[in-house]
Amino acid sequence: MSIQHDPAIRGFASDNYSGVHPEVLAAIAEANGGHQIAYGEDAYTERLQEVFRSHFGEGIEAFPVFNGTGANVTALQSMLPRWGAVIAASSAHINVDEGGAPERIGGFKILAVPTDDGKLTPELVDREAWGWGDEHRAQPLVVSITQSTELGTLYTVDEIRALADHAHERGMRLHLDGARISNAAAALDLPLRAFTRDAGVDVLSFGGTKNGAMLGEAIVVLDPEASTGLTYSRKFNMQLSSKMRFVSAQLIALLDGDLWLRNAKHANAMARRLRGSIEAGIADGSISGVTFTQPTQSNGVFAALPDGIADSLRESFRFYDWDAARGEVRWMCGFDTEESDVDAFVAELARLTTA
Repeated sequence: MSIQHDPAIRGFASDNYSGVHPEVLAAIAEANGGHQIAYGEDAYTERLQEVFRSHFGEGIEAFPVFNGTGANVTALQSMLPRWGAVIAASSAHINVDEGGAPERIGGFKILAVPTDDGKLTPELVDREAWGWGDEHRAQPLVVSITQSTELGTLYTVDEIRALADHAHERGMRLHLDGARISNAAAALDLPLRAFTRDAGVDVLSFGGTKNGAMLGEAIVVLDPEASTGLTYSRKFNMQLSSKMRFVSAQLIALLDGDLWLRNAKHANAMARRLRGSIEAGIADGSISGVTFTQPTQSNGVFAALPDGIADSLRESFRFYDWDAARGEVRWMCGFDTEESDVDAFVAELARLTTA
């Protein structure tokens, strides 16, 4: 097969646009050959349990799945009865970016709370944490947070602990959507366990695709009492891979060592370079009319552009509008973003805004 794209082209639309990290690709090849038992009874998935325990401690269980939506839906479904509801930020991926899958496939209600920075607080949770015992209301039984958030912001350990304590005191559980959990750990300079299990998170969705994998995430059950039926629901939610060894091999390649952290640190550093270069341009007058709408704490930069600039800039670099009504855009960096990519992007932004 001939190459159908230009490998030199990189944009800032999503960390999903990147290819597969060479070490992950090599791991897939090394897992090939011969026969292994299907549906997760293979040596690689068994080894993956040990790798996840090295990060999160004994007594946890990891369930590899295909993708982030599947991880979130299946995890939350396992935490809820049919009458249960999930409290989440209105910007949460489960609320706005999963095509209604949580409610259509998962069968649970999402109680969305508006936030300025993508983060919930105990006070914000209480806007929807009520009505227990009322047969007319879906019962709020899980709080779901994202780390790092859809707006690129981060929860501190203390903030997650406060949410966990608040949820548990009210008979609710805490789920963490960790599509970019590695970026959060790198930015916080903390081990994965510090802001998950040790902070009171019950179940999390662990992301690999945005951090160098071809495909593959995992549901990690940190408290076995918080989740039931995953053995069965993973199958009927179409998230059970027959050749699971190839999903598990990717996650092993990322996590059995420091590849996950190296990739995330690099992506975060490129986002800092992007923001810092634009700030320098604003200061010296070479960039005009650009403002930042969120702090840059992980691998995403959120900014507002003057009218017409976004479409002109997209002729050279692909990226997405976040809130078109106010000219807000999102620029994402990945493990394969290079300094030259950032510099070329900033140079074109400078040209367009001062033309």
